[in-house]
Amino acid sequence: MSTSEHNALHGKTLEQILTELVAHYQWAGLAERVEVRCFQRDPSIKSSLTFLRKTPWAREKVEQLYVKMQRRG
Repeated sequence: MSTSEHNALHGKTLEQILTELVAHYQWAGLAERVEVRCFQRDPSIKSSLTFLRKTPWAREKVEQLYVKMQRRG
């Protein structure tokens, strides 16, 4: 992970990251950017956190999207 990515994620919990992404993109926009079922069908923070904690590749995509959002912000 590069230094700039580390700084954007530093001190953020996965729940905070996901909450900010949902606030910015809404569930539909998030599902378009990270294609996982937990964002597409009956999404919730709780179910998405459970999935992301068990699925490293999906968590990495969510973290990368968060870093991109922060750069644009």
